[in-house]
Amino acid sequence: MAGLYPLLELYGLQLLRYQEQMLHWPEQPVNIITKWLKDHSPSLVVADFGCGDARLARSVKNKVWSLDLVANDPSVIACDMSNTPLESSSVDVAVFCLSLMGTNYSSFLREALRVLKPRGWLLIAEVKSRLDPNTGGADPNKFLKAICELGFTMESKDFSNKMFVLFYLKKKVRFDALFLYDSSMTLRKMR
Repeated sequence: MAGLYPLLELYGLQLLRYQEQMLHWPEQPVNIITKWLKDHSPSLVVADFGCGDARLARSVKNKVWSLDLVANDPSVIACDMSNTPLESSSVDVAVFCLSLMGTNYSSFLREALRVLKPRGWLLIAEVKSRLDPNTGGADPNKFLKAICELGFTMESKDFSNKMFVLFYLKKKVRFDALFLYDSSMTLRKMR
């Protein structure tokens, strides 16, 4: 456990740096995600991966599972984002708002895939410089291709903000989930 404390300290410093940096942004990505949720049904269940101070949960009527490595708020579930306590296929929207950090972020996305219902939404807001190959960041097309290969389809992307990018994806429905067998073993399409 002793090896974990420096990691948590580093996490806290990184979170503070992000928060300070965002104070100077003309627009906050969490506000855009909040507006998107408010434009959709309040019955949608949301998992906010890397929620920080749980601002999203306080801003919408939806049931929001606020998940982060460290619980800085009593409503936050402290957990490894690659292994959350959420049930499989239990949420309608998975959110990563400036939280795809570290080298194992693909495991976070696989966890989002696990907890999302079929056709559930994956909303990603990421710092623009992290997806700019000209400044040492990842190639956004390769990044999106890798996410789609996990089991998502791209619905839309927004590069219009100078500070961050937004991606709106949906969980693919597997072919075997579209059909089931009735008692006579006849294949029939699910509604």
